[in-house]
Amino acid sequence: MSAAFLYGLVILSAIAHSVWNAMVKSAADRTMTMVAIRVVGLLLGLAALPFVDWPTASGWKWLALTALVQFGYYALLIRSYGIGDMSVVYPLARGVAPVLTTLAAFLVIGETLGAGQIMAVALISFGIMMLSLGAGASRSAVGFALATGATVAAYSFLAGMGVRSGGTVLGFQAWLEIVNGIVMVGFALLTRRAAFVDYARRHAATGVLAGILSVIGFLAYLAAARSLPLGPITALRETSVIFGAVIGTLVLKEGFGLRRITAASMVVAGIGLLAVLR
Repeated sequence: MSAAFLYGLVILSAIAHSVWNAMVKSAADRTMTMVAIRVVGLLLGLAALPFVDWPTASGWKWLALTALVQFGYYALLIRSYGIGDMSVVYPLARGVAPVLTTLAAFLVIGETLGAGQIMAVALISFGIMMLSLGAGASRSAVGFALATGATVAAYSFLAGMGVRSGGTVLGFQAWLEIVNGIVMVGFALLTRRAAFVDYARRHAATGVLAGILSVIGFLAYLAAARSLPLGPITALRETSVIFGAVIGTLVLKEGFGLRRITAASMVVAGIGLLAVLR
């Protein structure tokens, strides 16, 4: 697959991610919506299992670490949306990830980037951070959003390493969805059985749609992570905050304003720079 096609997959991942996050933010029961998303992932993972390779011996380590960090991510994201606006939480949580992922790739696996690519990652990240400033950014919301961003960077890096460890993109994704789904369903049945059954009866369609968007988006990211540098594609994936800001403005009725338009333009400029230097 060409680099242009792979970068297109990352943009698809960004769109899908912003939509399902908006669905979680606007849900009456965010925890059950997240569980429903993971149930869809579990079913798709089980359906794909006969047709994909199993992870290699080293791949199991990366899969377990990725799943563990993602559980923390789910908890932090739900808490963040409970106390902050999407236009604050989402940009912060996604904006800090490219910087941390690039640093991790440099320190752990020696992945180097050119000066132009570093500038592009910095420009995208700074623009995303600007999107989160202003009214509605309480200390607690910002703190939880930053913690969420740290888990985003961690699981993005770990998943990329898992794919590169010798397994296949589909195999890694299928097993990750299975592990996440089993744990989340077990959590729901043990702690909130009645709410789980009620949600399945009344909001199954919403959960299925959000789950499909989540799985497709992350699969697109993993496909690109197999061949492209982790820092730039993670930065490109975080352009989901632009789509998230539009959704927040038009659907959730949250403010946007000239400052956020300027910040979004900086992100677009960074994308253009990445495209030229790929």
